[in-house]
Amino acid sequence: MNGGKLNWWQTRWFVAAMALLAALPLIWPTVPPLVDLPGHMGRYRVQLEYGNQPWLADWYHFEWQMIGNLGIDLLIEPLAPIFGLELAVKLIVMAIPVLTVTGLLWIAREVQGRIPATALFALPLAYSYPFQFGFVNFALAMALALNLFALWLRMGRLGTVRLRAILFVPLSCILWVAHTFGWGVLGVLAFSAELIRQHDIHRAKGAQGVKGWIVSAFHAGIGCIPLALPMVLMVVWRSGADVTGQTTDWFNWRWKINWVTMVLRDRWMLFDLASVTVLFLVLLKGVRDERVEYSRNLVLSAAFLFIVYLLLPRIVFGSAYADMRLAPYVLAIALIALRPRRGLSLRGASTLAVVGLLFFVVRIGATTVSYVMYSNDYDRVLAALDHVPPRARLLTFVGRQYCADVWPSSRLEHVAGLALERKLAYANDQWSMAGGQLLTVRYAPAKRFAHDPSEIVTQRRCRGQWWRPVDTALKLLPRDAFDYVWLVHPPRYDESLTRGMTPIWRSGRDVLYRIDDRRPIIDPAAYELLSRPSPEDEHRAPPARRSTPPGKDDD
Repeated sequence: MNGGKLNWWQTRWFVAAMALLAALPLIWPTVPPLVDLPGHMGRYRVQLEYGNQPWLADWYHFEWQMIGNLGIDLLIEPLAPIFGLELAVKLIVMAIPVLTVTGLLWIAREVQGRIPATALFALPLAYSYPFQFGFVNFALAMALALNLFALWLRMGRLGTVRLRAILFVPLSCILWVAHTFGWGVLGVLAFSAELIRQHDIHRAKGAQGVKGWIVSAFHAGIGCIPLALPMVLMVVWRSGADVTGQTTDWFNWRWKINWVTMVLRDRWMLFDLASVTVLFLVLLKGVRDERVEYSRNLVLSAAFLFIVYLLLPRIVFGSAYADMRLAPYVLAIALIALRPRRGLSLRGASTLAVVGLLFFVVRIGATTVSYVMYSNDYDRVLAALDHVPPRARLLTFVGRQYCADVWPSSRLEHVAGLALERKLAYANDQWSMAGGQLLTVRYAPAKRFAHDPSEIVTQRRCRGQWWRPVDTALKLLPRDAFDYVWLVHPPRYDESLTRGMTPIWRSGRDVLYRIDDRRPIIDPAAYELLSRPSPEDEHRAPPARRSTPPGKDDD
């Protein structure tokens, strides 16, 4: 296309500019507006203060364990004392889309020789739906996995395979500790790339047909042994006596299709769906346009990931949305597999690059506006915490408008976690799954309002969910266990149920009540009857994990 000279989208300064641009949406918000992140920030605060604040042990149990879900949990240990917890979390989260962009472009360069113009269309997936949901340990591990895969490719290309084998033993363990999913994806990508490399080697030696692929697969497996040590860590982790969580909901095709359409889900449904349509049109161009082709190396990687996506259940070891997380990365690898054919004019390649760049800039601009709007809502709602004293036993109810899954999210579902993070107040939004996270809830007086999803309330009962109608929640709340009730975007509720409470802060529909009358509204003998799920909901998962979308999950 242009001899030995690099085009503008293939230069290092352009890669650096794209990486910096990827951080733009996260500059303004004090707290990155990712659904689950405030809840995780509450856990980080307990982690840092557990030994210094004895009352935290009355509410939570925190114990360090070797589990495959510790990415940010470990990073805040050195960073929080330097920057403070909130800024440390923000800096780490900002690094995730940056590393995702550099990883995708680096992989494209290693496989294609130069960054193809079509690779720019993959960059908006740095803000994919799993990231927006706040699966931050997962997203961090995936960003690291992309860069490690690029390093794996580079060392294979340079012929330093023995050094690569030595280096990737500790690197794979570090990646597993960040999040198991990242390690698994790296293994799939590395095997697919090694399979192509070995096939080329054995084809040159005369191995042809099926036999050549079998021999290549055997040697590719041998080549990936340096990535296998975390399997031992996985067995030790999942065989622990206190580990809980089931693996279920296989081959849920309806949601697998939905996850693909939601890969860029944020705030504006039509805009997000139109953006996903652009991605599929670009992929279709690689099939129908003779001027564009696919790299067989990355097509195989995308195909392997797609097979894993189809085979993954929705819930793995109690963690929901396992398959959903992989969908954006299948598309991203497929997109960077595209490249202009030799002979395409510089003008044609430049046009593709300009369109791809504009697509990325528009998506980043929209995400920036969306995050500013979310941040403003955070600032307004969090003003209530100025009226909450430290160590308060705070019960938070966050309203959900519909039972059905709606496209935009308030991003306030785990705002209670920020009360724990800023005020060391009790937060009833914490997850409690032994072996899945370092923190579990132990506050027995809270009864069924101890942990997630007790913070979510609705106008009416939602079939298949553990969310309570707001009136039921106000009737059942154990007043003697809490000092304050914080209603955030609540549905309409019977205000007579707040008798004995004094409103000490209001902003629109949001209100913070101080509990003055500790007597229960209902007879304690009727508590179990009223709080029992309806017969049609008896099949549901335990309240620590919801069984149908939308729901909550680990990092």
